[in-house]
Amino acid sequence: MKRILLVLGFASFLAGCSDKQHYEEAVLEQMKSEKDVADYKIDPQHITDCVVDLSTKKMPGLFPFDPARMTAYQNYTKMLSLHKSKDPKKTLEGLRQAFGSPKALAAAHANYTESIMNCYAAIIMESDKK
Repeated sequence: MKRILLVLGFASFLAGCSDKQHYEEAVLEQMKSEKDVADYKIDPQHITDCVVDLSTKKMPGLFPFDPARMTAYQNYTKMLSLHKSKDPKKTLEGLRQAFGSPKALAAAHANYTESIMNCYAAIIMESDKK
């Protein structure tokens, strides 16, 4: 019984790592295409790390491998890839359902956007001090 729980726990851990990694990759891809990142000569990986850290703090779930947190990583990743969709309306409706409501989707988008703005401010202030 203990072995089964250990195997299930390890599998959850790996799935959680994978979900977070996909989210980080989606954020990095977006940061590489951001004009402000290039204009301010910000390392895309540096701002990605900041955005992921800040946005994760306001995601559902109590700890990194909480099933609610893993679902949030998946949903945020889908939200960031909306622009790639062949049918944006259908994808948007799917996102509304995945997040639970249009209001929850808007809150997630606000969390992500606020995280980006706070990271820009922090990184720019950090570079001004150098």
